[in-house]
Amino acid sequence: GVAPWLGFTGCFATELTSSGATIPANKEIDLSQFMTRPITDMQILQQNKDMMRTKMELMVLKIQAQLCKNLQALDEKNFTIDKWSRDSAGGGISCVLQDGSVFEKAAVLVSIVHGQLSGAAVKRMKNKRKGIKASIIPYFAAGISTVIHPRNPMIPTFHCNYRYFEIVDEDGKIYWWFGGVADLTPYYLDIDDIRSFHKTLKSACDTYNPKFYPDFKQWCDKYFYIEHRNEHRGIGGIFFDDLYSLGHQRTFEFVRTCAESMIPCYTNIIKKHMHDKYGFKERQWQLVRRGRYVEFNLIYDRGIKFGLATSEARIESMLASLPLEARWEYIHSPSPNSKEAEVLKVLKHPKDWLAEED
Repeated sequence: GVAPWLGFTGCFATELTSSGATIPANKEIDLSQFMTRPITDMQILQQNKDMMRTKMELMVLKIQAQLCKNLQALDEKNFTIDKWSRDSAGGGISCVLQDGSVFEKAAVLVSIVHGQLSGAAVKRMKNKRKGIKASIIPYFAAGISTVIHPRNPMIPTFHCNYRYFEIVDEDGKIYWWFGGVADLTPYYLDIDDIRSFHKTLKSACDTYNPKFYPDFKQWCDKYFYIEHRNEHRGIGGIFFDDLYSLGHQRTFEFVRTCAESMIPCYTNIIKKHMHDKYGFKERQWQLVRRGRYVEFNLIYDRGIKFGLATSEARIESMLASLPLEARWEYIHSPSPNSKEAEVLKVLKHPKDWLAEED
């Protein structure tokens, strides 16, 4: 069949489908479940409804709308919807709420892009996946990335990212995989919140493979490490990449389950703390910790690194994860035995939050 996204034919013979998981032929795509119209032309989506790239695009758009509507219901401000496109191909929908009553900045970003990998990226890809035959490799990537910086320091910052990547070599062979992450960055510890967050992730993982949660939790702790500070960015969650072990459809369903589970979980945490009292001291600590958040994102984050190395990178969307305000104090150290010191201790020594309660 034709692959209109990349402009070549006959490359998707290995595309897997699953009965009951696609859009019925006689049913139009319901646009009311999205923030705005999809990036890909509606006719193309309808014609290629069984393709994984279509399923992924529609899924991330739906998750974006569900999350935005949940958050917007709690704030006095609305999301700004910024639909953008690239000259080469594809685009995105950046939904951002900033300077709100509850959210200082909330960014829920969808990108649906395709093109050709750079020479350096092709080299890395061949080293990682033996057998790829091509010097020019077309790719397709679809994903959703969310970072929520609440105003109240008692509400943790939340981040999640779910993505699908697909390449095709010169023989028409498809290489595909999924990646994802969900993590929490509290400024003050609420053990019940943290355990609820991890329990939600474990439940989502256990449905598909009981090894996923412990493996992905460990991977998350390792990934969100600020080496030059000898501390982690937050209290972890899950992180996975190059995931294809469940097969095309089943891996997609796992990613969807993880994404869907986070919406009610984090919304409940917001509602619990959005009216908590705080003062100048708590705000200053929040700003210091947000400085660490910025350091990780600009120095270590793979997505930002990949974006900056990509032609036509959209800087505004890439840096939407950064908070509106942050603070760097010279040789800052919290008072011993303080609530702030309690947080820092956890960030230096990750815990198994679902171990038997002590």
